[in-house]
Amino acid sequence: MTIPTKTLLSFGFGILLGASILTFVSFDKSDPGHDLIEKTSDGKLQYKWFAPDPPKSITFAGEAAPLNRWEVKERLDREVLVNYYAHSSLLYILKLSTRYFPLIEQRLKANNIPDDFKYLCVAESSLQHLTSRAGAESFWQFLNATGKQYGLIINDEVDQRYDVAKATDAACKYFQAAYNKFGTWTAAAASYNCGMGGYNSQASFQGSTNYYDLLLPEETNRYVFRILALKYLISNAKKMGYILEHNDEYQPFKTKDIEVTESIANLSEWAQENGTSYKMVKILNPWLKARNLTLRANDTFQISVPLTAAAQY
Repeated sequence: MTIPTKTLLSFGFGILLGASILTFVSFDKSDPGHDLIEKTSDGKLQYKWFAPDPPKSITFAGEAAPLNRWEVKERLDREVLVNYYAHSSLLYILKLSTRYFPLIEQRLKANNIPDDFKYLCVAESSLQHLTSRAGAESFWQFLNATGKQYGLIINDEVDQRYDVAKATDAACKYFQAAYNKFGTWTAAAASYNCGMGGYNSQASFQGSTNYYDLLLPEETNRYVFRILALKYLISNAKKMGYILEHNDEYQPFKTKDIEVTESIANLSEWAQENGTSYKMVKILNPWLKARNLTLRANDTFQISVPLTAAAQY
């Protein structure tokens, strides 16, 4: 069957329009001469991409980024540009944020750590249980030794890097220690990427602890700007063209905690005895790494299970 050229062009226009509507909504410069798509001399359709507007001012934990400095402004502009056009990734982060931000915000507040550090968590892991090439794991990307240093249990059966609440508490201990050492939350955040030792070495050599005055390893050079860009995009999602309806948002899990004071030889049997499944126990408690749980004297763990039978579906 032969499809008319006009129909094909309309179909192609529809696909391009649907895929690019976020950019059109936010970054067509309101100039009537700026068509979203133009037809080239050889008859092809060419979509026009616009650069998103970076913020005119922005703070991290109440500390202003010096955007009056051209190199600071351009570094932030780069991260806004890169992260804005990661459409599917950013939309997924927005979906996950409604599930996990309430818990992370609660633990940050309880530990007297500024709320903006939740965006550092996004920069680290996109709110997912990831493993880096260096072996850093889960939301806060703790290495094994560092996690243990800040009080997390990590062994063959338990890995509390995967317990979002406990891992957030551990990260808060780091942030407070780094703030006490360097004097600003921005420096504390940057040191989370390169380590307190690495940051201190550069600060001592260059004669400043101010992040914006330091030349650091490239990943750390970009790190705080990525955090700032994510804060800007997530905080202004609708304005930037990222639209999620309420039904699109992932909600916190509806659970209850069961206190465990004795070893569990078989987690599958334990799950069934408690009205759920092994699969659901593992989903809700990713810190459980084995098929069993061995407790020493005076050990206590809280295992989350669905609040009701309906909450499993």
